[in-house]
Amino acid sequence: MSAISQSRVDIAIIGGGLVGASLGCALAALVERAGLKVAVIEAAPLPSQRTEPWQPSFDARASAIAGGSARHFASLGVWETMAEMAVPIRTIHVSERGRLGVTRLRAAELGVEALGHVIPNAWMGRVLHGRLSELPLAWHCPARVETIEPIAQGHRLQLSDGSELEAELTVLADGGRSGLKERLGIESRERPYDQVALIASVEVSRPHGEVAYERFTPAGPIALLPLRGQAMELVWTHERGQERRRLALSDGDFLAELQQAFGDRVGHFRRVGRRHAYPLSLITARETTRPGLAVLGNAAHALHPVAGQGFNLALRGVMDLVVAIEAGIERGDSPGGTGVLQDFEARRDADRDSVIRFSDGLIRLFGLDLPLLSPARGAGLVGLNLIGPLRRGLARRAMGLQR
Repeated sequence: MSAISQSRVDIAIIGGGLVGASLGCALAALVERAGLKVAVIEAAPLPSQRTEPWQPSFDARASAIAGGSARHFASLGVWETMAEMAVPIRTIHVSERGRLGVTRLRAAELGVEALGHVIPNAWMGRVLHGRLSELPLAWHCPARVETIEPIAQGHRLQLSDGSELEAELTVLADGGRSGLKERLGIESRERPYDQVALIASVEVSRPHGEVAYERFTPAGPIALLPLRGQAMELVWTHERGQERRRLALSDGDFLAELQQAFGDRVGHFRRVGRRHAYPLSLITARETTRPGLAVLGNAAHALHPVAGQGFNLALRGVMDLVVAIEAGIERGDSPGGTGVLQDFEARRDADRDSVIRFSDGLIRLFGLDLPLLSPARGAGLVGLNLIGPLRRGLARRAMGLQR
């Protein structure tokens, strides 16, 4: 049996996915200037394809990155490379099936180039991990956290690779999949939507014009995000159980039903890739900080994808945590100190609660099929399209520029 390798670090990041990798990149200045010791623990082996030409897959999952998130990535020095595979969103088109009301949010109205961008998740990960490889971080990959226990100053972590870490600040950025949150006794509030998101790439017959669509139907919202060429990322919400039949359909039958549900705003649906289904719930951790501990990303909050705010909210959490750590270091506090984590919580509270209410309220508003409410929604979309300041305020929220 090999001897246990022990080390003391300032910050241990559990999870090397998009949120954990973003945090590692955001800490770069403090690593270089203040000499912070940072360790990243990731359970899954990372792909070793950084030197190979990028070959995007038609079936690759993608995320909508708000304008505010693009600015954050620019501050980390990764946006120029990340933007190579990004498709801008110039317009967001919001409508309800069977109603006349339509709202269009346009980048030009705000004087910006794009409201956001759609980027393959694998490309984002590749760019972030490329930046991390340039930093003097301690990588433990693949490795799992076997045990985690509070100590006088932080937490002690036993890893599956035989390492033992003592960290002043431990950050849970593992998506909530490892069970560590539960082992620490951090409970979550869960509100199931009784819905499932069916996700796939589709090809359309006419140029999408860099428009993102949010289409509300009686059976659930349909979102289409522009990808390269004439491909679009489909997020189709179903009542729980109803997605099974559509997963089993032939491609032709599936596309025909999608056409009937969405309409012809993007022309004809000509091709569909592999279909994936994910149950939807609103999940929020009852605690996002403890002495020596912070919770980020899906481990802290999992949202309905209808408003595309999940990763963007998580990235703002990453940036707020780094600001709080930097301010604490200037005061002489440790990264896991009470003052740092209270500062972080104060920065996050209003933004997190506002986005959760916005996303949850949107799905519940359009999910209710009441006789008086349906016409009011249509009238509201018409009114919102006519009233410039309200529409621009909604656009700024969608871009992550308004908290």
